[in-house]
Amino acid sequence: MDSAGMEGAGAARQVVRDAEEYLQRVVAEVMAPHPAECVLCYIARMLDEHGCDETLRWAGRFRELRSPRATALESRMQAAGGFCDCEVFSNGYRLRREHLERDIHTDELREPDRPPTCAGVGRLDSTKPCTVWESRRRRSPGCW
Repeated sequence: MDSAGMEGAGAARQVVRDAEEYLQRVVAEVMAPHPAECVLCYIARMLDEHGCDETLRWAGRFRELRSPRATALESRMQAAGGFCDCEVFSNGYRLRREHLERDIHTDELREPDRPPTCAGVGRLDSTKPCTVWESRRRRSPGCW
């Protein structure tokens, strides 16, 4: 390969490196918790946007970014019945009653299509849910 060809190949490699770095920054921003967003609102948002992979991927990502020393976060989620991110909501936590909607056809309360805005947390490194959520175990089954 002549020198012009080598310069062109080097420039092409640099363009690829620059593009990869840009995409990594964009992904990091999109996947990051919002300011003062609680762990459950973050998990709900990530599930809505990216789905569940049958692990605690989003809970772990939140911990890595916000509270790396909270090594028991995943264990707490599992103790609440959440062995993957979507199970956190099906077994562990639910929206508080005041955030539910009345179904016009059945007159029953149901979760809205999108969770309400996060009520926020005081400390950014907190791994506690905001006041939008409650534990499913606080009430006896069938209270809704």
